[in-house]
Amino acid sequence: MEATPARARAYVVCAVSGALWCLLPLPTVHTPWWAVALLAALYAGCEQVARRRFAGTFYPVLLAAAFLLPPPAAALVPLPGALFSHVEQGSPWLRRSWRAAQLALGVWAAARVHWALGGRNAVVASDFPYALVPALAAVLAFCLVLTVLDGGILALAERVPLRRAWRGLFLRSLAPIGVHGLAGLMMAVLWRSPYGPVAALLVLLPMGVSWWVFAQYHQERAAHQATIRALVQAVDIKDGYTRGHSERVGQASMMIARELGMDDSRVEVLRFAGILHDVGKLGVPTRLLRKDGPLTPEERRVIELHPEYGHEMVRGIGFLGEARAAVLHHHERLDGSGYPYGLLGSQIPESARVVAVADAFDAMTSTRSYRRARPVSAALEELSRCAGTQFDPLMVRALVRALGRCGWHPAVTADEVQSSIAFPPSPTVSSGMRG
Repeated sequence: MEATPARARAYVVCAVSGALWCLLPLPTVHTPWWAVALLAALYAGCEQVARRRFAGTFYPVLLAAAFLLPPPAAALVPLPGALFSHVEQGSPWLRRSWRAAQLALGVWAAARVHWALGGRNAVVASDFPYALVPALAAVLAFCLVLTVLDGGILALAERVPLRRAWRGLFLRSLAPIGVHGLAGLMMAVLWRSPYGPVAALLVLLPMGVSWWVFAQYHQERAAHQATIRALVQAVDIKDGYTRGHSERVGQASMMIARELGMDDSRVEVLRFAGILHDVGKLGVPTRLLRKDGPLTPEERRVIELHPEYGHEMVRGIGFLGEARAAVLHHHERLDGSGYPYGLLGSQIPESARVVAVADAFDAMTSTRSYRRARPVSAALEELSRCAGTQFDPLMVRALVRALGRCGWHPAVTADEVQSSIAFPPSPTVSSGMRG
């Protein structure tokens, strides 16, 4: 976080100030310090295990604190675990201060809402189902505070547009935090029962098992990412002229998918589709991929086999879903003159129509061995000209809108060639098929 912008640092300072303000009433509040110390130590230990062995943050102890303690005391519980957590990169104390302040504010808000709705009495009396109402409200408050703060730091530190920074954050975090909230409520009820804190600790055992299952999912997801990276690196090594092209097509495909309002899981699949669309080039002779100048008809037919090669390579990778169809059909055209099967209009899978536009756009805005890059405006004009015959007009318009809002910074993917070499004109967008 060394390169953190000044405004993001100021945001962290404001969050820390807010957390300190939440702690100010501590001297006037009856605080069971032994309970604060026990919960803080328990959270710190669980957090260390969760960070090193699993993934994410272990919230049940924090929410149990919100259900058991006065708001200022509850806000103390996350501080030791956050302030002494392991930080792999960036400015450790800036990151630790941010995390401590964020969690302290979230727990304080949850405790405040829970106590305002009479949750403390409901927990002491084990008053079900009414005890669920203030607990649910507290979970919503906790989730909302974390969402607002996360979106704000994302927008300020990474310059992500505010709308995109907050989009989907609350809903994505609500389900896992809700499960943690139920575990925290069970801990609080058992804590207040005749069995005491020891019984409350037993709740952590099933939560640990569920956390392990969650970690396996994340490890599988990391393996998927590693598989994709390995395939893309192999393509980049084979075809040095288009190095970085796959990642940019994945980014453009994601921009189109988001503009079309697709859900996050499908956006990710479209990103995979864009990244892997040219994986079939591993089956094409390297001399053709690196050839300077136009291809002969025979050479073109060989290169036109790469979508089928790519589909054969990825069809057994189940997590790719509709991305496999995009790999096979991203060179089809709406008028039926594309390849490999000459599909018409809506016969072409939607994922393939997205990737086709993203692929052509990046091909035109990148310098290749056989032609120079075009300006973004010229590439968009060409895409619009070919909309309805080669490209889906809906996808073209989505890309135009996304670029108008977010911009695009095309990278040169090949070494600049000597100016004395003549670049043959490209009569159609399909000349980008080598990328």
